[in-house]
Amino acid sequence: MNWLVTLPCTRQEAEALYEDDEWLATLEPMPSIVAEETEAFNDAKWRVKAYFSEKPDKQVIAAIQTRLPSARKARPVAEELPNEDWLVMSQQSLQPVHAGRFYVHTSTNKGDVPASAVPFLIDASRAFGTGGHETTSGCLTMLDRMKRQGKYYDLVADIGTGTGLLAFAARHLWPHAYITASDIDPVSVEVTANNAGVNNVPLGTGQGELALCTASGTDHVLIHQRTPYDLVIANILAGPLIELAPSLAEIVRSGGSLILAGLLDTQAKAVLRAYRLQGFRLQRREDFGDWPCLWLVKRHDYSWQRPLRASRRTSQPPGDFGTW
Repeated sequence: MNWLVTLPCTRQEAEALYEDDEWLATLEPMPSIVAEETEAFNDAKWRVKAYFSEKPDKQVIAAIQTRLPSARKARPVAEELPNEDWLVMSQQSLQPVHAGRFYVHTSTNKGDVPASAVPFLIDASRAFGTGGHETTSGCLTMLDRMKRQGKYYDLVADIGTGTGLLAFAARHLWPHAYITASDIDPVSVEVTANNAGVNNVPLGTGQGELALCTASGTDHVLIHQRTPYDLVIANILAGPLIELAPSLAEIVRSGGSLILAGLLDTQAKAVLRAYRLQGFRLQRREDFGDWPCLWLVKRHDYSWQRPLRASRRTSQPPGDFGTW
């Protein structure tokens, strides 16, 4: 990425930009967006950095400005960046993450792996989930807690897998399980396959192997062939989580567990409401910064007509959400 456009915004505007990111694909060149605070603990003082592979024209910049009301009076300038490997530089700025029993690092920041830790090498890439964000590290911590409490799962699905990290962690915790990992973005599925090779995670459909597919929500034959799941993980965004509540509920068995993350603390009530309507109860909530991780359990259905297989439908049309 050799060009940068920086725009002021509020935290709320930055979050809305991430939640509704499909429009980015309509821009040419398509930017990579990074949001950050410019003044600590001040939600009114944030900024968005848009990185481009080539110089964007005024129309592209204006399209981004229209999504950020605070930036409409700004006069942004496309700044040419030095010709450096920004991916390597970003990896060098990352710190390894120790979450539960897991130690996640890149190829440039491995450091000293704790003797009792399970290491995963996940380089910064085109998919989300290096462990550095509270949503991912929170899920790792929650999964570790579930294992320590004696939970055992035979069928696990990671919906919106990103880099594959959470699926890898689940396979380590329950090595005899059948693990399915999906993402709406085929690039993420490709990244996950590469990361699986790096971390000695076998691909395939057998026990202890990782089965991959590209899917919008739960809309894929592979996902439905394996229902109902004992454990489903969905680390995406609040909006998609709410939209997907019926279809995620459909693939979790009665008494099964569902891990939800990618939502902000201000969005937790709405997400919980959507899943309570689908028969889930909150087992545990842990907050990591502003990002809660929710462990839900599906209530038992004792009716004689309890469904055992999902109907292969998703609550969203294809393309309604991206990886978190």
